[in-house]
Amino acid sequence: MSDYVILTDSSCDLPPRLAEELGISVLPLRVNLDGREFRNYLDEREIASHTFYEALRNGGNASTAAVNPSEFVEFMTPILEAGKDILYIGFATALSSTCQNGAVAAEELSARYPGREILVIDSKCASMGQGLLVYLTGLKAREGASLTEARDYAQATAPRIAHWFTVDDLFFLKRGGRVNAATAAVGTLLNIKPVLHVDDEGRLINMSKARGRRAAIKAIYDKCAQTGDDVAHQHVFISHGDCPEDAEYLAGLVEENLHPLDITVSPIGPVIGAHSGPNTLAVFFLGDQR
Repeated sequence: MSDYVILTDSSCDLPPRLAEELGISVLPLRVNLDGREFRNYLDEREIASHTFYEALRNGGNASTAAVNPSEFVEFMTPILEAGKDILYIGFATALSSTCQNGAVAAEELSARYPGREILVIDSKCASMGQGLLVYLTGLKAREGASLTEARDYAQATAPRIAHWFTVDDLFFLKRGGRVNAATAAVGTLLNIKPVLHVDDEGRLINMSKARGRRAAIKAIYDKCAQTGDDVAHQHVFISHGDCPEDAEYLAGLVEENLHPLDITVSPIGPVIGAHSGPNTLAVFFLGDQR
């Protein structure tokens, strides 16, 4: 049994079974939907992803806020009391202050528990990109990696986690300041779908455009095929904003042509989905670079 716990937050969008299999501890983030607050548990116990996206499709308004340091302290304390160290792999600081607040809590708790170690890593990842990094690090821990070995592995691997995705409605990116109003209006009128990725600093970058949904899906598949590092020996993750048929279509392209070790398909949780919107589709894999 490991003498440390890998901790992450629910923006990782991991399927709960994978988190459970590897003993990953997951702090639920919060989403506000039409004035009601829900905690984003991986098992969807407070709000199901389908329910959330249906609300957005019907004009619902969603917002998110970072977990504050006191919530981290409350969550981390029982782990430390049990005599375990912590490796926290957090949501990209370019997109949220959650990881920074985790670091504040870690500093406070390190003073209280001088015999314990709390290591914090800014994943510079989002959604199942963060999930893929946590999952791969969890596999290393299960193989016997020490706390510092797991940290070093996560730090070395994070810059290789490729995120490629497309969104169906530019309104959500416009509201979050990712595209301007004119781009959103023209893109919607002409059925233009952006192809985006997360850069080395964890920022969302608009890379190209595709005419129509199927062309956009093919474009993100092509990025996996062209830039993936020996995909046949990889775990590929696919996440979706309540569009399982499109996710399965993308998974079929990857499976038929690239033959990875396995493909994990999972919904995008409400915390990420509040900013990306319904029908977002993403693929995550290891590349020589992002």
